[in-house]
Amino acid sequence: MLLPASLDEAVEALAATPAAVPVAGGTDLMTSVNSGQLRPAALVGLGRISEIRGWQYQDGHALLGAGLTHARIGRPDFAALIPALAAAARAAGPPTIRNAGTLGGNIASGAPTGDSLPVLAALEATLVIAGPGGALREVPVSHLLAGMDNLRAGELIGYVRVPLLHAPQVFLKATGRTGPGRSTGSVAVVLDPARRGVRCAVGAIAPMPLRPLEAEAWVASHIDWGAGRALAPEALTAFGDYVAAACIPDRTAPDGTPEQLSPGVLHLRRTVAALARRALGRALA
Repeated sequence: MLLPASLDEAVEALAATPAAVPVAGGTDLMTSVNSGQLRPAALVGLGRISEIRGWQYQDGHALLGAGLTHARIGRPDFAALIPALAAAARAAGPPTIRNAGTLGGNIASGAPTGDSLPVLAALEATLVIAGPGGALREVPVSHLLAGMDNLRAGELIGYVRVPLLHAPQVFLKATGRTGPGRSTGSVAVVLDPARRGVRCAVGAIAPMPLRPLEAEAWVASHIDWGAGRALAPEALTAFGDYVAAACIPDRTAPDGTPEQLSPGVLHLRRTVAALARRALGRALA
């Protein structure tokens, strides 16, 4: 294993060995390596790179190092800044996972059940990607998760830039029987009072977080932003249903006739509706 001491050294190591794979916490990667599913030419360990294990303020944003662990992000000081991301970090699994797993690893693995992913999508976070020769480029996290952009040879996620909205934000998840901490559905809701907007992202039910944009716009238009962000109870319920139907739509046969959704899909739709309703309700409370 190669053990670079800086982000530039890590990028150089990856560029020199194109088949090398970076590893930080290794909570997902090493499972694949140990089982023989993945046989990388080399591993580039990121654990000694101090510059990506901290964070700083930057022009109304928090610049988060990709090496921050879930345990660090879940602490109270972090929760005061980005509460939904802290909640997702605390829900990431047992202590062994939270202590080892990193923000960058959660993003790079692209696992649909990654708890931080819907939060970052709802916050409209941006990745700062380091490349050979000291090159840096920025990519919306949603673009990487959707496959609209990809890490190129020799590139590494260095930082995640998250806007500090100083407004209510909530993350909730359902775990079912899929194992400790593993999500069957999750919802992040972020209020943006300055723009009188609501952002919502649904995780774990598709290969990438889903943004129900029409539901966001609809509920934002029904919130009384000048009266303590009031919203009628029936509108809150309708929002949950709107989100669920947008993310898990009805299906039609090739001849245009409606298809009946399976009990499992209907249960998932109800779960998403409940999560969205509760998350927005808590954000508005």
